[in-house]
Amino acid sequence: MARVKINVDGVDYSDDVEPRTLLVHYLREQVGKTGTVVGCDTSNCGACTVHLDGRSVKSCTVLAVQADGHEVTTIEGLAEGGALHPMQQAFHECHALQCGFCTPGMIMQSIDLLNENPSPTEAEVREGLEGNLCRCTGYQNIVKAVLSVAEVAPAAGATQGGSA
Repeated sequence: MARVKINVDGVDYSDDVEPRTLLVHYLREQVGKTGTVVGCDTSNCGACTVHLDGRSVKSCTVLAVQADGHEVTTIEGLAEGGALHPMQQAFHECHALQCGFCTPGMIMQSIDLLNENPSPTEAEVREGLEGNLCRCTGYQNIVKAVLSVAEVAPAAGATQGGSA
């Protein structure tokens, strides 16, 4: 067993983990952050995307021991004081989901996309989300949601639960 200390959504956790435990499983099973979903365990779908020190990572490709001493933000850590993060709100308003399985990862990747490029074109949004798969929506409303956040307040997409 290995001891890890990870700040998840602003709360410090200290746990014993098997060295081979994936971050996605640690978040779900030991921390209880079930909004981070297990999609494929092969990094193909992006459903498990979280922020590690402010940058998006597919948590099925990161070991929990690699996150030791770092800060992780999950979809549950975005809302503040009961108010949705601007990207969460945009996904809701633009109907950017159907089944919702990919939504947490899409939102986390979209925030990172706007951190890197606050005013992307439609093509840049599509390219920035290419590692996150959605089997329901056809992506049009997802792209619309991301662009709506970029248009309203480019800096709004760059904030994540007060920790970016």
